[in-house]
Amino acid sequence: MDVKVVKTFHLLAKYGSFIRVAEEMNYAQSTVTMQIQKLEADLGVQLIERGKKIRLTEAGRLFYEQSLHVIKSMEQLQANLSDFRLGEAGHVRLGVTEPTASYRVPAILKRFISRYPKIRVSLDIANTPALSERLLRGDIDIALCSAPDLGTELYFEPLFKEEFAVLLPEDHSLAGKAAIAPEEIRGHRLLITSATCPYRRKLEVVLQATGGIPIDTMEIGSMTALKHYVAWGFGIALVPKIVLDPAPQGTVVRAVDGNAIDMTFGMLSKTPEYPVTLATAKLMSFLKEELHEPSLM
Repeated sequence: MDVKVVKTFHLLAKYGSFIRVAEEMNYAQSTVTMQIQKLEADLGVQLIERGKKIRLTEAGRLFYEQSLHVIKSMEQLQANLSDFRLGEAGHVRLGVTEPTASYRVPAILKRFISRYPKIRVSLDIANTPALSERLLRGDIDIALCSAPDLGTELYFEPLFKEEFAVLLPEDHSLAGKAAIAPEEIRGHRLLITSATCPYRRKLEVVLQATGGIPIDTMEIGSMTALKHYVAWGFGIALVPKIVLDPAPQGTVVRAVDGNAIDMTFGMLSKTPEYPVTLATAKLMSFLKEELHEPSLM
């Protein structure tokens, strides 16, 4: 059954005039007549009573009432497909690491969805190795994370740097210093994230350069949870500055003495030649505009 023919019937039921329907649909009147005749032949029932005034038969009224939702659904589907072709609608699966997921992405996604309300975004929060695997499997479309391991088939575009600071309990012996050098951390309990966390790996590289990793460590599985354990006096932590605004009550923030410790974050995707939907392309472009730091050029 041709949806256009059903729509013609609906207009005829609305106006009661073949001429009016022909004018609205830019058809010849004979075309409208043939469409209605074909519809009646296909259904095997008479839908309209022909005369000076066109009326629906009982079968015509039944068909009109029960086909209304079909027309509305098809019109909505056509509109949705049009939006999809233009990149105004669709579903994008975005992978994000912490603390970016909690501290940067919410405000950015709010602005993006305000601009593109028909694009649905799903968030998958995990560490960089896990997001890399999910991207390769096709479980997510793009990711915001640190650089993946060398040799990966994925494409990484740097966008911004996350700078670290030292967080200490306010009564800690190092709290009186304006800045703390990495080598001064040795000898104090250091709160660290899990072994697969890129922040942990970065920290290990920095501490190895000062003569070794502190023996007294305590592993906390969440980067965003570290500051709360510092507040309870479990130890000190090197954490991204963004999670320290504000710092927990009972803690102090100190700069890292010497060269700043930071980590580059960016967008991880399949190679630029890999096709993506227009909705995904729009989100990628929006994220780059929001997060890109000119200093990384």
